[in-house]
Amino acid sequence: MIARARTVWGRWLAKRIPAASSVQLNQRRIFIIPTRVGVAYMAALLLMLLMGINYQNSLAYALTFLLAAVFVVAILHTYRNLAGLRLKAGRSPAVFAGEEAAFGIVLESQDKVHQAISIGWPPQPLLTVDVAPAASCECQLSHATQQRGWLKPSRLRVESRFPLGILVAWSWVDLDQRVLVYPRPVEGELTQNGGLDEDADEEGRTVSGAGVDDYQGLRTYQAGDSKRRLHWKAYSRGQGLLVKDFAAISGRDWLLDFDALGGDTEARLSLLCYWVLKLDAAQLGYGLSLPGQQVPVASGEQQRETCLRALALFGQPA
Repeated sequence: MIARARTVWGRWLAKRIPAASSVQLNQRRIFIIPTRVGVAYMAALLLMLLMGINYQNSLAYALTFLLAAVFVVAILHTYRNLAGLRLKAGRSPAVFAGEEAAFGIVLESQDKVHQAISIGWPPQPLLTVDVAPAASCECQLSHATQQRGWLKPSRLRVESRFPLGILVAWSWVDLDQRVLVYPRPVEGELTQNGGLDEDADEEGRTVSGAGVDDYQGLRTYQAGDSKRRLHWKAYSRGQGLLVKDFAAISGRDWLLDFDALGGDTEARLSLLCYWVLKLDAAQLGYGLSLPGQQVPVASGEQQRETCLRALALFGQPA
């Protein structure tokens, strides 16, 4: 019954507030009800009215109707605090599985201030911001990631309890956002056949791995690096996260072959992701071979993004 009710509610919301990269809140898209404090407030008004009727006290009547008028005025002001606010989808950079995805949200005001606007995905705590008149406010909302592929969050809740907190006006907005989640990098060794391009020239044969004792120096920490190689003394001196580089990778193109690896699909993709990052950091040429997809040997930022995207979307519907 509950699942069916949620399905019906979702369909109704999709028709009333369709997905869009930019949504402006208006009367059709804003809902308002009393909060728990508001319900207690109304109960107190009812009790005061009954006491006034029972004792025929004109002061009790006056106070009751005055507070009831405050409640009615609060409905208008709570609604107006959300009305006219525009929400736009911001930038959402790709992340690795297990990291927090950051969704950019831009709030724009036309000609009035919007105070104490809360946005987020319940049950997580909502972020509260103020938007100045004729200005915009950009914020970042975090969302947990668990598996690779496209992550599309649920509808975003936007609410306001300003000015008295006895009413809450809210809306459920779908900004049609999604973020690409790469596989979680897992450190491991490649077999010679699974890591080297057999068609490449034998000159400059590559030797690599965590067990190689050729110390190369320090470099900036990247996702996938072993925590055991962190240089904590440099970190304590305020030099940032650095790792000891022992890899002796030199002068040969690499072919990262999915079929040459062992283990299940996710384990292979995590290992390939680690080596894409490692070879990119070493500024070497590498290619990627996946069932049904080939990425030619190249190097640079574009090659890294192409390979990581291929790993993230492998085996998933287009």
